[in-house]
Amino acid sequence: MALLDPPIRTRERLLDGEGSVQVGLDPADRIGTAKVFAVYGKGGIGKSTTSSNLSAAFSLLGKRVLQIGCDPKHDSTFTLTKKLMPTVIDVLETVEFHSEELRPEDYMFEGYNGVMCVEAGGPPAGTGCGGYVVGQTVKLLKQHHLLEDTDVVLFDVLGDVVCGGFAAPLQHAERAVVVAANDFDSIFAMNRIVAAIKAKAKNYDVRMAGVIANRSAATDEIDRFNAATGLKRLAHFPDLDAIRRSRLKKCTLFEMEPTPEVDAACLEYKRLAAQLWAGCEPLDAQPMKDREIFEFLGFE
Repeated sequence: MALLDPPIRTRERLLDGEGSVQVGLDPADRIGTAKVFAVYGKGGIGKSTTSSNLSAAFSLLGKRVLQIGCDPKHDSTFTLTKKLMPTVIDVLETVEFHSEELRPEDYMFEGYNGVMCVEAGGPPAGTGCGGYVVGQTVKLLKQHHLLEDTDVVLFDVLGDVVCGGFAAPLQHAERAVVVAANDFDSIFAMNRIVAAIKAKAKNYDVRMAGVIANRSAATDEIDRFNAATGLKRLAHFPDLDAIRRSRLKKCTLFEMEPTPEVDAACLEYKRLAAQLWAGCEPLDAQPMKDREIFEFLGFE
């Protein structure tokens, strides 16, 4: 079957949230014993920077880490690898989608402190499903036995897209994390992401872990939203110029020149990694309706 063919229709179909139907996940495609996290958030909020630094922190705690970028821009992992890697789609096209001809080194690259990096990529615009690409990436990793020696798998997912396609990593994840700033747009997007995670939780094991406050001096609006919906803040990273410059220098925060602010942020990443590894209690968050959150957010 070609990579971008429609899914096999003989598989069991699961209701996947009100008004939608999703092809059920084949049990053979489950990742296995690794702890699996999916990172979501509004576009441009710093998900990839957060994901890469979190992967680096897991590795510094001695964990074997695999980060999977799920964005056609394939820019999730370059601060780890120092380059834009070819995507799974790119390399499959070179062998006319005969996955048996691929070697792991064709699409998986080692980054900072041994973090293994894969960019799933995406189909040409308007021609296929990004979620199906994610599924095929996981299949490829399993075929090459690349998940058997992995402790942590981290999916860095495109923007705040919560359609069935880019919600596909939620079928594999144990916990989902949302990155948000202390502003209207980020929290409005987070509310919709939480709704998507809640819908997926009806049929899959994924549960909400919490919120990472990013690029914000304060967290009062995030905390107010969390209190109203049953979420909690896992970590807080202020809007540091060193974090912005680390992306320009194509490196993780852990490779930047030490300063009190950089050291504090690195410690916060390590604390977050240790907390996620130890296990976060699942949150039964109750998202608001769009009109309700529109009225809820803002200042008097």
